[in-house]
Amino acid sequence: MATDSSLALSQSEQENLLEELGIFKIQGRDKGGRKVLLITGKHFPAREVSGEVLKKYLEEKIYPKLEEKPFSVVYMHTDVQRSENLPGISTLRSIYEDIPINVKNHLESIYFLHPGLQARLFLATLGRFLFSGGLYSKLRYVTRLEFLWDHVRRSEIEIPEFAYDHDEELEYRPVMDYGLESDHPGVYGGPSMDNNHLSLYSMRGIA
Repeated sequence: MATDSSLALSQSEQENLLEELGIFKIQGRDKGGRKVLLITGKHFPAREVSGEVLKKYLEEKIYPKLEEKPFSVVYMHTDVQRSENLPGISTLRSIYEDIPINVKNHLESIYFLHPGLQARLFLATLGRFLFSGGLYSKLRYVTRLEFLWDHVRRSEIEIPEFAYDHDEELEYRPVMDYGLESDHPGVYGGPSMDNNHLSLYSMRGIA
């Protein structure tokens, strides 16, 4: 997260920006009747909001709404740009470590919509070490919206139009753009491949 850019906005302005962009919403329920925390990654202004302000916002505005009951997370990675929408690794680790234990314990599943190949590789290699407490085991990759509706009540979740547009684009792109399976077992949709082919494809994707 670019702390220099965030200095241009005061703390209150950063908090207001997070609220206005609607990045975090408690909206709808999953098929098990649990609340859903919907996170729109594309809207996150990583260059303008500091890690400390983000943690404070979550503590005051989001965690209390979960009411210490089981919940699921739908994280939309659609159209996320690393330089614009992603906090740094140290910031992500700090935010995760500061999540109250009762919130962590009530988290049932994280549905990661439209994961890119780089995101998969990062989580498959570093994610399990950065995020302790079983978070990695709760992660479920969802390559298409149609697979999300197997787990979340469609009529109760507002998905932005650009996510539907992304689904349509995948109809005309090579198979790798559907998202290849990593060594993580919780992948919904997308073709399966053996480990040797996965390794070869992964290296090509990075090159």
